[in-house]
Amino acid sequence: MSENLVLQNSAVISVDGVVGGVSVSAAPVRLSSFEDRRPVRSFRITPVAAPAKPLQLALKRIMDICGAFLGLLVLSPLLLAVAALIKLESRGPVFFRQLRTGLNEAPFEIYKFRSMYTDLCDNSGVRQTVSNDPRITRIGRVLRKTNLDELPQLWNVLVGDMSLVGPRPHVPDMLAAGVDYAELVEGYEFRHLMRPGLTGLAQARGLRGPTDHRLTAVRRVFCDVEYVRNFSVLLDIKIMFRTLVNELRGGTGF
Repeated sequence: MSENLVLQNSAVISVDGVVGGVSVSAAPVRLSSFEDRRPVRSFRITPVAAPAKPLQLALKRIMDICGAFLGLLVLSPLLLAVAALIKLESRGPVFFRQLRTGLNEAPFEIYKFRSMYTDLCDNSGVRQTVSNDPRITRIGRVLRKTNLDELPQLWNVLVGDMSLVGPRPHVPDMLAAGVDYAELVEGYEFRHLMRPGLTGLAQARGLRGPTDHRLTAVRRVFCDVEYVRNFSVLLDIKIMFRTLVNELRGGTGF
């Protein structure tokens, strides 16, 4: 590997890999105090249990239902306008649907505004979107830059497939720099102990865009597991506020 390990977070991990041709297995450490320049091959997250917070989880679901319903209601004129612009620019459906992995690794169909030409859409999600991607339409560039293409996921939140806050949903067998996430991070499945979200801790910290480097993907998984480990309604509110601030500053999509 050519990537350098420069990770700073608060999740507890173990590291397995190869350093200078010698196999290593490090004891669990805190990423906040872990800064190393030596290349490693894989990472292992210490076991995480689903949050045993029934009241907090109930409040979270109530917040999801109310937030998604009000969002769809208030934003309905904008949603209709976006749908009309998509239809006017290119042929094809208004919505892009794709299989994603949800709570407890159960599959579900996610909804987004279509931002690519229909014949160039990648339903498998294997080919990641990059900056200035030629598959993206003109209106699609605006939607992705402002993250308005994600608004139909309010429906996913309303019906219980997703939450307002949680790890972003991945396609099955998600790849990072050509490597399966599950192979890259042992314990990757712990991120599925919570419903996937419209936004999450990783996104609030500005970790968005293509995962063309393995360590970029690892950092996001650590954030996801950190969220599962420390979940609370207050944390959800903080993440939503931070996400809103990021969007008002210009968004992080492309």
